Amino acid sequence: MRIDTGIRLALSVVVILELCGCAHNAQAPISQKSAARRDPVTIHRSDVEQLRQRGTVPTSYIVRRGDTLYSIAWKFGLDFRNVSKWNAVANPNLIYIGQKLNLAAPIKSPPPKQPKRKQLKRKQARAKPPVVKKTYPAVAKTVQPKAVAWSWPAAGKVQPASSALGTKGIEILGSAGQPVKAAGGGIVVYSGSGLRGYGQLIIVKHNEQFLSAYAHNARLVVSEGEAVKQGQKIAEMGNTDAKRVMLHFEIRRDGKAVEPLKFLPKR
Repeated sequence: MRIDTGIRLALSVVVILELCGCAHNAQAPISQKSAARRDPVTIHRSDVEQLRQRGTVPTSYIVRRGDTLYSIAWKFGLDFRNVSKWNAVANPNLIYIGQKLNLAAPIKSPPPKQPKRKQLKRKQARAKPPVVKKTYPAVAKTVQPKAVAWSWPAAGKVQPASSALGTKGIEILGSAGQPVKAAGGGIVVYSGSGLRGYGQLIIVKHNEQFLSAYAHNARLVVSEGEAVKQGQKIAEMGNTDAKRVMLHFEIRRDGKAVEPLKFLPKR
């Protein structure tokens, strides 16, 4: 019994020594280096674009304080004339808080089916309908909107606007307080900060076809309903809802964004 106990003790000492040696020679695990930190890219994505990504574009909208029919149409990428027509809004400048606006053409219900008439066994001569002379009013000629004489809204380095879904626009990099000018004459149809992603925003209506927008301003110096001339100062450049001082500029024709550089004069 004593011999067996001594052998067990010797074996235990050997095992302990071997374990210590392994622990001494083992290398510490290499920590994985984290990827270089990257600043998030600024994107201009309207609410409707996010909804389209999720496949849940609304068919109606409830007017909130600060909204105009033009800003609502801009927000959802629609032509303000269609929104007016779909909702029988005679005056686009007159909408109400809490009013429900359709964002799509109303679906017309099919006409009710007429009951089938029983055929008479004896054929009857069909009476000819009386001839009625109709007079039609003269058709007014379609008036083409007056062409807009475009000019640059600000001075500075130009780059394409970042967009998750391809919204056309440009960014003009500048300094805080730099004047932002109307790219063409027209009426201010929105002045505020109610459109997420645009910061302090001005929208100018040039005619029934063209609107332009000026975003991320530090200060707005014109009000809704005010007439502005081409080159008139309408705001001061800033970085509201943006990561740098710049002007985000867009032109929309019939509610759809177009490439501004195709309309602005070459520098």
